[in-house]
Amino acid sequence: MLARIQQLIVLALVALTLGAPGLAVLYDAPAFWLIPIVIVGGYATVLAIEFWLLQRSYGPGDLERPTLNQLAGAWAAEVAGSPRVFLWRQPFRSGAEPDHMPAANARSPRGVLFVHGFLCNRGLWNPWMRRLRAAGVPFVAVNLEPVFGSIDSYSAIVDAAVRRLEHATDAPPLIVAHSMGGLAVRAWLAEAPRSERFHRVLTIATPHAGTRIAHRGFGANMAQMRSGGDWLARLLANEPATLGARFVCFWSHCDNIVFPTRNATLPGADNRHLIGAPHVQMVYHPAVFDEVVRLLDLSARSAETATRRRSP
Repeated sequence: MLARIQQLIVLALVALTLGAPGLAVLYDAPAFWLIPIVIVGGYATVLAIEFWLLQRSYGPGDLERPTLNQLAGAWAAEVAGSPRVFLWRQPFRSGAEPDHMPAANARSPRGVLFVHGFLCNRGLWNPWMRRLRAAGVPFVAVNLEPVFGSIDSYSAIVDAAVRRLEHATDAPPLIVAHSMGGLAVRAWLAEAPRSERFHRVLTIATPHAGTRIAHRGFGANMAQMRSGGDWLARLLANEPATLGARFVCFWSHCDNIVFPTRNATLPGADNRHLIGAPHVQMVYHPAVFDEVVRLLDLSARSAETATRRRSP
């Protein structure tokens, strides 16, 4: 569903941009030439407002407060990188990288479950999925729908994907989640004791303690992500105190969606700071993929495979 909505948005933007010269000539109105500038400028302005709100969330004496150069660099990275996600990968390439399962009777490494965030779909993970397929790692990437539904309703989707990987690999998967996806995973874990059904959970820019920007959004899931909200309080109350030890949480002081930015950390977790990284681009940060390689022990597995190939 989300892919079709985003396709319509992209096609409308392309039509407006390409049609601007014709409209300017047809109606003898030079103002139509400004349409492409307004589209690009409006997008960049919305992101600038997000970064301004982020900057205001820091106190003047906060040592982790980003510098203006860091904020400008993060803004530029998001302006340049996000269109690839929202105007191409998600609308038109969400099915380009199908789930990868091991062949029957094949020796298979531990699998990976990808869980996207708000207003995203599985196309977000396309670069990851290409790399894991090349490495022979099984993976499943879900679509969380309905788009504006309750986060609790996504538990069945997460559970079904975990079961697929458990059946295919005989091992609990590593779960990698971006933004709201990390809360969907925590909601799934809160339903029943499931400590044996996952290896680790790696979250990227997840509003574990909520985000102020959610107060300006709509939808059941957005309301649940509001900082200081009842839903997040109940979620935390239902979790064992030891849960954080099974999480690796990546956060950034330049996160333009989750702020206060430390809300993307969990007590007791291995919390990793990505300096100068904006919200969407954190997904593709090399340090995040390197941690997945470490958790899957891919380096050791690659060395073992090379040794077997060299053996007579």
